Amino acid sequence: MLRPMQHEPYYVSGTYADEDSQLYIAWSVHPGSYCDCMPITSDDGDFVLFVYGEHHSNDAGASAAGCHGTARGLLPLITAPQADKLRKLNGWLHGVLLDRRRRRVLVFNDRSGMQRLYYHRDGARSFFASEAKALLHAKPGLRELCPRGVADYLACGAVLENRTLFPKIATFPPASMWTFEDGIERERTVYFDRSEWEQQTPLDPSELEGTLESLLPSLIQRHARSRLPLAVSLTGGYDTRLIMAYLDRQQTNGASYTFGGIYRDCFDVKIARKVAATCGYSHQVLPIDGEFFATFPTLAERTVYISDGNLGATNAYELYLNTRARQVAPVKMTGSFGSEVMRGSRAFKAKHTTPGLVSGDFEPVIDEAVRSFDEITRGNRLSFSVFKHAPWYYYNRLAIEQSQVVVRTPFLDNELVSLMYRVQHVDGDRRELTRRLIHHGNALLATMPTDTGNTSWLKYQLLQFLFQADYCYKSGMPQWLEQLHYTLRAVQPERWFIGLHRFQHFRVWFRQQLASYIREVLLDARTASRPYFNRPFVEHMVARHLKGDRNYTDDIERVLTVELACRTLIDA
Repeated sequence: MLRPMQHEPYYVSGTYADEDSQLYIAWSVHPGSYCDCMPITSDDGDFVLFVYGEHHSNDAGASAAGCHGTARGLLPLITAPQADKLRKLNGWLHGVLLDRRRRRVLVFNDRSGMQRLYYHRDGARSFFASEAKALLHAKPGLRELCPRGVADYLACGAVLENRTLFPKIATFPPASMWTFEDGIERERTVYFDRSEWEQQTPLDPSELEGTLESLLPSLIQRHARSRLPLAVSLTGGYDTRLIMAYLDRQQTNGASYTFGGIYRDCFDVKIARKVAATCGYSHQVLPIDGEFFATFPTLAERTVYISDGNLGATNAYELYLNTRARQVAPVKMTGSFGSEVMRGSRAFKAKHTTPGLVSGDFEPVIDEAVRSFDEITRGNRLSFSVFKHAPWYYYNRLAIEQSQVVVRTPFLDNELVSLMYRVQHVDGDRRELTRRLIHHGNALLATMPTDTGNTSWLKYQLLQFLFQADYCYKSGMPQWLEQLHYTLRAVQPERWFIGLHRFQHFRVWFRQQLASYIREVLLDARTASRPYFNRPFVEHMVARHLKGDRNYTDDIERVLTVELACRTLIDA
């Protein structure tokens, strides 16, 4: 089970066995990271703890030598006698606690289920792993794809409701606490119910800004504490700028970077460079380059494999660029989930596949996936983001990032999320609130434009137009516009727009740098033998997209991802 999770040669790994409790465990972590200290054993030897991820204590007296240094500081917390001990966990982590005296094993995860934990039952035996491929390796009989899981991915970009792509493997629900004695499962409980956040006493909207101003400095500093060098992954938007406004440069190594493209410096790069200079940080641009295209077949396979088939193959740039980010610093601070928590945005959506793409027998399964998603989105908007969007959808990208760097964001901190539940119905522009918070932390940052706003009305309209135009060139070109663009190809209209906002443009790359690879995989006999797709349509979309008068970027990625999942996780 350990071997398939050894994605890099520098990982630190180990194994442990306790015959009396029938616990057999292996781990693989980044060297020097928070959890590079296992096994964690109590002084009397009664308790042994294994953990993956990080806990960010809100204890103002905690220091880098204490619980923020290594996971050793978690042992007194988790072995404490009070029943609600796991409620104090703050971060993305899961773990196993062995009570040797009672021959009892406790398996748990974080309250949102963000640090994914897979499981499989085989009679009286239970198998757990942080990556599904470990279970597939140990139990070859599990190597089959679940039609509903595939349909969820094709319609929603993620598998829903704690299912997986594999019919006999599931994931832990949020805030799980499962107990085993003598190797036998005894109890499944949860230590936190999201209704506790949903039913809090509302906060007067007029108090929100002041409360956030008081919270943000300590919140961001707690997530910046690190034994290892930390760098900020900067964008041109508000979320990373809010971090920079309150981040103590003395606490970090003053490093930042931004991912870039091959056409020009996008707005993210230009703005991030100014933000870094204003805050006295060094800044690097980590670009996609010729090596990315030369190694894309390997990168795509590894991306699908590492993410257990859950992340689209075009996200291979995440693997490529985060490998380079590690050379800057092994810990990465991001603004992920700032817009969802602070401003109520929602990027997780479902839609029907392109007519004709999937086989006739598979269309009803797609329809059911879309209906399920519509039902799931009902209810509290913030609960959807924290307990569904995060562990089902966002985790898949996190899996790739975590394979190369330690990832942090302050915006899913328990204290902040709890506060935002109390003020979900706030009148006014949340973006303006964020701008004022930035001004409070660093007035110079608040005056800078973002990649899509914080400027005059006329320039804002221009930025929005350029944003949509660049999206078309990335992947979203409607068919009627693609035909017009093909007619005008001699004048190369893309040179005016491509790369202004985004650095990845697979719509173009599938036709140019990656065309031979797309033909090789999608038109292969193995791909045609899969039961999910309509072979004539696949052949049609490859021919027309590569010709240039139709846009099938998203469909090509879906077929490519499912095929690579079959090859790397099922057939291999």
